[in-house]
Amino acid sequence: MSKQVKGLITDEIKTKLASVQDCLVVNVVGMSSITTTALRKALREKNISLMVVKNNLARRATEGTTLNPAFTSLTGSSAVVYGSEDFVSLVKEIVEIQAREKEFPGFEARGGVMDGEALSAEKVKEVSKWPNRREQLALLVGQILGPGSQLSAQLKGPGAKLASQIKKKSEE
Repeated sequence: MSKQVKGLITDEIKTKLASVQDCLVVNVVGMSSITTTALRKALREKNISLMVVKNNLARRATEGTTLNPAFTSLTGSSAVVYGSEDFVSLVKEIVEIQAREKEFPGFEARGGVMDGEALSAEKVKEVSKWPNRREQLALLVGQILGPGSQLSAQLKGPGAKLASQIKKKSEE
């Protein structure tokens, strides 16, 4: 591949990953074209993008960005996966697809980068067990509403008791 072609490909990768802060690197080598198309369709339905890159060119394209640590120790071809609602949702989806070995043989997470820090394949599995953004918001709302509902129940309880006693006396 000539330097000019490498430069064009590097610029294209740089353009596509310009707004990406966190990503995963996955292995799609050995998958048939039909399987790869099905994988891309499944990811597209979840707003996830998959881009096959040569690690050396991706390393050049991400130099000086937060994504660079994802490509420092990789060899051969890989695919960059990014998108989704938040990073934890992306990781959960990739780990779920990886678990469906019969449907997508050879698909595996090789690592990634989160907040500028490189992730190993084991760390990716660990992150998949974290709560995603929606789950965190639900927990937070529950924690905020819990004391308020308890307080309102304590305030309402004696008043309701008194009202029922007054009603009972008025009926007699």
